[in-house]
Amino acid sequence: MPRDNMASLIQRVARQARITFRSPAGPAFGENLHRLQQLLDEVRAEDLHLAPRGPSAAAAVAGGDPPWAGVVPPVSYMHICETESFSMGVFLLRSGACIPLHDHPGMNGMLKVLYGTLRIACMDTLPAGAAAAPPPPAAGSGPCLRALFRSRQHYTRASPPCLLSPHTDNLHQIDAVDGPAAFLDILAPPYDPQHGRDCHYYRLLEGPPAGAEPPALPREVWLVETPQAADFWCGGEPYPGPRVCL
Repeated sequence: MPRDNMASLIQRVARQARITFRSPAGPAFGENLHRLQQLLDEVRAEDLHLAPRGPSAAAAVAGGDPPWAGVVPPVSYMHICETESFSMGVFLLRSGACIPLHDHPGMNGMLKVLYGTLRIACMDTLPAGAAAAPPPPAAGSGPCLRALFRSRQHYTRASPPCLLSPHTDNLHQIDAVDGPAAFLDILAPPYDPQHGRDCHYYRLLEGPPAGAEPPALPREVWLVETPQAADFWCGGEPYPGPRVCL
């Protein structure tokens, strides 16, 4: 059953996000961010009138394409609210779906799993000139950058929010594991190409030999900027939860 305070909870999350990101360089930012993290950690799928998807979002067919391939978007977005300082919404991933490695230029972010399991790989860009060696020949013609591959972890509804900042864990890849998944997402400020906050996609250049154990993390890696993958696109769905007013 939904909790009695579900409307006030998502409303309080939005209000705290507005307070937190109104002055991200202010002296109270750390305290406000911690309070926002605490509130976000309380949110559950039922608070937003969401439930795990049914048979159409079932596990991918073993050894073949997922059942949704080429038919419906692998990822959908439910918009909740947006101001100049932050945006908030819900991403829904079908089983086997992946949000490719991408960045959040100059942005803070918070991600809270509502249902399912996500595998999130997080990386930091390294300063220009920090590389000890040139990129490998496989880089091709795309722009390359050196990055620190910091972590690859599984997140569930029991996990605390995954955080990113302009300088830490700013690049990440998100995979749905063993079924559909959904997460509440806050980005601050929102993407805005006119102000230099456009989303860029990347591909990891080097990987472990076939059959080998993945290299230990953290480790330095080379990334190459790529166009948005042809098999990834994001559709829109109406948000069914309590209204948020700011």
